Amino acid sequence: QLQIVESGGRLAQPGGSLRLSCAGSGFTLLYNNVAWFRQAPGKEREGVSCIAENVRNTYYPDSVKGRFTISRDMTKNMVFLDMTNLKPEDAGDYYCAIGGSCRGVPIRPGNYRYWSQGAQVTVSS
Repeated sequence: QLQIVESGGRLAQPGGSLRLSCAGSGFTLLYNNVAWFRQAPGKEREGVSCIAENVRNTYYPDSVKGRFTISRDMTKNMVFLDMTNLKPEDAGDYYCAIGGSCRGVPIRPGNYRYWSQGAQVTVSS
């Protein structure tokens, strides 16, 4: 059974950090493009990072560049999103997705086939 399990969403203060984790079951994440998306209430789903199957290529929109980092742990079949210097506008539901295109920005959700259940990130003092 193909499944993506996400964890790590919680409340953080502005300027703080969070790590989101994405674990694949039935997938080998190493051989797939993996992306992180977020969706705030009333807004469209936005791609905030992706990592290509070749591992070397990663992409970020300007809104998070320099603050968010996507990475893989091949031994654990996991992908992470490390978020630093969080801002209130980073709040939303975050999703890990697999199988779409990772060739640059914007990172389009319609390209991705498999999705995690989502994790809520709140940024507030």
